[in-house]
Amino acid sequence: MSAVDRSRDLRRRLATGESVLMPGVWDALSARIVAAGGFSTAFVSGFAVSGTLLGKPDVGHLGQIEMADVARRVCAAAPGLNAVVDADTGYGNAMNVMRTVELWEDAGAAGMFIEDQVWPKRCGHMAGKSVVETKEWLAKLRAACTHREHLHVTARTDARAAIGLSEAIERGRMARDLGVDAVFVEAPESVAELDAIADALPDVVLVANMVEKGRTPLLTPTELAERGFRLIVSPLSLLLTVARAMQDAAVTLSSRGTMREDRS
Repeated sequence: MSAVDRSRDLRRRLATGESVLMPGVWDALSARIVAAGGFSTAFVSGFAVSGTLLGKPDVGHLGQIEMADVARRVCAAAPGLNAVVDADTGYGNAMNVMRTVELWEDAGAAGMFIEDQVWPKRCGHMAGKSVVETKEWLAKLRAACTHREHLHVTARTDARAAIGLSEAIERGRMARDLGVDAVFVEAPESVAELDAIADALPDVVLVANMVEKGRTPLLTPTELAERGFRLIVSPLSLLLTVARAMQDAAVTLSSRGTMREDRS
């Protein structure tokens, strides 16, 4: 599929009420594995890319061009997969966001996430986050929506942790009114908070982020859909599984010198 076809497919699935689960990917191999697993959509996770490409935590080390290059390889390796690509804060002001949109579309992405953290940003479930003024974030979202040709744009706010749930919901309302495709209130800390977000924003696609050992309770796609969340990110599930397997293999290889299973 072309990039335009991918974004149309994502919108069609969400418009028909489908619950779309997006595993996190970080390179061509992980994208192929996810596509072979039957997923329609994947999330190119900034956390996963920063960890695997740079060996560094998700605290602003990753640059715009590095992320675009990964997105290009993912889309080329799995052309039938709708790749939604993390864009952090857009990598600058509204003008830089327009450049980010161009790079993401050139790479073949179906969609992007843009958040309201102060740069350098931090992983959404880390402590110590700060957010920019609302008008600065909205200017970036407006730039993305007016400059795109096809990208599905998700507005992510981290105001829940930085200021409070009420402010996060209000930012979500303003982003919805501006014309984004989906709203993502990051890191609600209970099922009750998830319900409050859904009650306040019933007329826009809502995103839920399921991070193992994160701040938000882990719910299934069915449980989330029942609460109004239909675009679901599982950004670290595969990466954490791969990392554990590699650690185990490294210990075995170091201690035994081989992965051969001796059978008596």
